[in-house]
Amino acid sequence: MKKFEGIIFDIDGTLTSTNELIFASFNHVTTKYLNKKLTNEEIISLFGPPEDTILKKWFGDDFTNVKEDYYKFYKDEHHLADAYPGIKEILEIIKSGEIPLGIFTGKGRKSALITLEVLGIDKYFDLIITGDDVVNHKPCGEGIIKFINEFHLEKEKVLMIGDSLGDIIASREAGVKIASVLWDSYAKEKVLKQGSDYVFHSVEELKEFLEENLQ
Repeated sequence: MKKFEGIIFDIDGTLTSTNELIFASFNHVTTKYLNKKLTNEEIISLFGPPEDTILKKWFGDDFTNVKEDYYKFYKDEHHLADAYPGIKEILEIIKSGEIPLGIFTGKGRKSALITLEVLGIDKYFDLIITGDDVVNHKPCGEGIIKFINEFHLEKEKVLMIGDSLGDIIASREAGVKIASVLWDSYAKEKVLKQGSDYVFHSVEELKEFLEENLQ
């Protein structure tokens, strides 16, 4: 019997190594329009709402131009990002079991789709929920509830896979299991203190776990 009948992934730091690209994209527009360079920690502290919300708050009247500039840079410089080795194989395993597969990310829809499409993994997902698709962003569990309701799943048989504290909090609020992945987490020590249901230090560990629990 399958232990899980629905799987949800975060994107950044979970499926894809996109943090360097995100840092570069924000600094591209802050340097150009504000003559200001942000540290990685300052950019991480902004995470939660989608990019448009952050850019609108920071740039006000320049928002339209900055937004266009940001996404052009994000797409043009996507060579800075990639899917982690072995991730596509994991997605193939899940899809072969005909299990609903979703995304719940704090990214806005535009940047999320750029990343998924450029890296060739958008085709695997049955439902993509971004920061633009919820009223309450991570760490709220609204996006997870949307996935559960869309596929009429039992909460106990849904697994959220992510790298951040926000993923843990959202999963607990929604009543699903959380697998914390630490191969590129910017909050590794804080995540480890939260007592996630499952913790994986490598893509291969996650792959073996899913093979055992999706039969």
